[in-house]
Amino acid sequence: MAYTPFYKQEYAERIAPKLMKDFGYTSVMQVPKLEKIVINQGLGKAVADKKVIDVAIEEITAITGQKAVKTHSVKDISNFKLRKNMPIGARVTLRSDKMYEFLHRLVAVALPRIRDFQGISAKLDGRGNYTLGIQEQIIFPEIDIDKISSLMGMNITFVTSANTDEEAFALLKEFGLPFKKK
Repeated sequence: MAYTPFYKQEYAERIAPKLMKDFGYTSVMQVPKLEKIVINQGLGKAVADKKVIDVAIEEITAITGQKAVKTHSVKDISNFKLRKNMPIGARVTLRSDKMYEFLHRLVAVALPRIRDFQGISAKLDGRGNYTLGIQEQIIFPEIDIDKISSLMGMNITFVTSANTDEEAFALLKEFGLPFKKK
C-alpha cells in the first residue's frame, strides 16, 4: 500500500465533506482546496554578505525537504546599495505530498514551539490566500540552533482555490491552523 500524507487523507475523508455540507456545495469540485504553500525569505543582509543567501537556501531546504532557489532584485535602488539581478532572498514552492507533509509539521511541531504563542492572525488577503509571518527559523526542529549565525524570519503563504476569505478561513481552520479568537 502506498503512503499517503496524513493531511491529504484527512482532507479527502473529513474536511472536504464537512465543507460541502457547511457551504452547500453541490459538487466535490466546488470545495476549496490547498493548492500550494510558498515559503519566502527576504534577505536584505545579502547585499553586504553573499554567504547569507547560501545559508538561507540550506535552511529552507532542510525545513521543507525541497531545494530552495535564489530570488533576485528587479531593479537598482541606490539607497540600499542594490543592483539589478543581485540575489536578495530564497524561496520554495511546495505542492502535493510535500505540501501536506510541511503543513502537518508546521501545525503539529513548529507553531507550538513559538514562545508565548497566542495563535496566528486571522487576516486573509481578500482572494482566499493566507500569509503567515514567522520571526525566527529556529521553531523548526530541522534547524540546529548551535549552527545558526543569525535569526531570520520568513513568510509562509497558503494559496487556496477558495473564492472568498470565509471559505479559505474555514478550510485552513479545518487543517488545524491555530487562529486567534476574534
